[in-house]
Amino acid sequence: MAALLAGCVAAEQASRKSPESNVQTVQMTAERFKYTPDEITVKKGVPVDLVLTTKDRVHGFYVPELGLRAEIKPGETEHVRFTPDKAGKFTMECDIFCGEGHESMDGTITVE
Repeated sequence: MAALLAGCVAAEQASRKSPESNVQTVQMTAERFKYTPDEITVKKGVPVDLVLTTKDRVHGFYVPELGLRAEIKPGETEHVRFTPDKAGKFTMECDIFCGEGHESMDGTITVE
């Protein structure tokens, strides 16, 4: 009986987790003048969780065409969750001044 109950609970938990299993998770690090990785490819209609951290100071993460904006602070993790609804190439950029070279801190999100 206990084994049957445990099996039912496990099946129910798995069914609750299944919608999250199709989320594309991308780890991204910001540091002075660059994002790593600086090119990300995602699929239209598939939920995305960008997990953003910084190695050095506060940075911005801004993708105006996709309506994405975050402030990335040292010692914290910022999640940017979205489901792309249009295909194309979109520029991500730091919108918080981080010193000489700030203007070159950008990258690309490609939605297929």
